[in-house]
Amino acid sequence: MPSPGQNWKTTMSDHDLKQLIEAADQAITAEDFDALMDFYAEDAALVVKPGMVATGKTAIRKAFVAIAAHFKNTMKVRQGRMEVIEGADTALVLMETLLDIDGQPDPIVRRATYVFRKSDAGRWLCAVDNSYGTTLLDG
Repeated sequence: MPSPGQNWKTTMSDHDLKQLIEAADQAITAEDFDALMDFYAEDAALVVKPGMVATGKTAIRKAFVAIAAHFKNTMKVRQGRMEVIEGADTALVLMETLLDIDGQPDPIVRRATYVFRKSDAGRWLCAVDNSYGTTLLDG
């Protein structure tokens, strides 16, 4: 129970970040990697695969090009459930990420974790992109 005067914020699946992530997913699907980089902080980190992290926009862009090639340029990214927990100009996003790949009957489902922070201009930027979520602990 909250103490008198204490503010409680509930998680919400209709947060501003939902639309932002949808736009980023569309850029990934369209392989518009220049537009995709607008969603990332300059010093962002992307978990490419367990044990491999790309840091900075240049490395992240190269990683997305390689990921697209790995899936023979057929990957389509979409969202499942999402929860956003926000505090102190930082947001943790817990989300089901669904990857549709041509030739595979079912999507690859990942339970992703993302960290966003607000820039000085008030714009959300992705600081940590981890589509593997807590499965990183399994290895």
